[in-house]
Amino acid sequence: MSETENQARGEGHRERLRERFIEGGIERFTDEEVIEFLLTLGTPRKDVKLEAREALRQYCTLSGVLSAPLDELKKIKGIGEKNVLYLKLVHEVAGRYLRDRVINSAFFNSSKAVYEYLFHSMRDLKREVFKVLFLNRKNELVSDQDVFQGGLTGSAVYPAEIMKLALNSNAAAMVFVHNHPSGDPQPSAEDRNLTRNLVFASQLLSLQVLDHIIIGNNRYFSFADEGVIKLFTEEYRTKLNL
Repeated sequence: MSETENQARGEGHRERLRERFIEGGIERFTDEEVIEFLLTLGTPRKDVKLEAREALRQYCTLSGVLSAPLDELKKIKGIGEKNVLYLKLVHEVAGRYLRDRVINSAFFNSSKAVYEYLFHSMRDLKREVFKVLFLNRKNELVSDQDVFQGGLTGSAVYPAEIMKLALNSNAAAMVFVHNHPSGDPQPSAEDRNLTRNLVFASQLLSLQVLDHIIIGNNRYFSFADEGVIKLFTEEYRTKLNL
């Protein structure tokens, strides 16, 4: 097949992708087709099916590709600066949309709501990130902040720093969230000790801890749903005879 025939075949495939998107949105697309469609925006005259397949092979899911570091994505053969720009643009726009959707809205009334807000950006991260959602008295989101990255141990996450951020944000309540790159959201002993310390520090300042959620691969663990937040709160009050 000649180069001209290859280009015509590739253009026909891209046109079919565009038509499918216009007719039915993204629902009928596989993850590979979504990535391929986005890559065509940066490389309109080239077949990028193999590049999309390789990106998905390396990062497993669509969200994994979109949240991958820029420098790593550009190492994939055939994916250049423009391709990466469009991939990251979609990821950032999705994140802003979700943030705008919940700002000043009583959205966080369950662990599932928090998970749905954050899983697309956190479940495929290659290292642990500890995030805090600062809420007002109506449980409306004031802000969310990544406060620590890397291996999260009791010595790496400092409750005093988090409490300072909460006071600066005029927060009345907090939800703690971090991810497990292994994909298994079950808490470690360190996770439990950290949660206990954060609950105690929050109680000292009359701040409420609503939950600590661990995000894995399409799964999550909620300390509140398991009754652990309530247990630690009662333990603190018992120690102080409250």
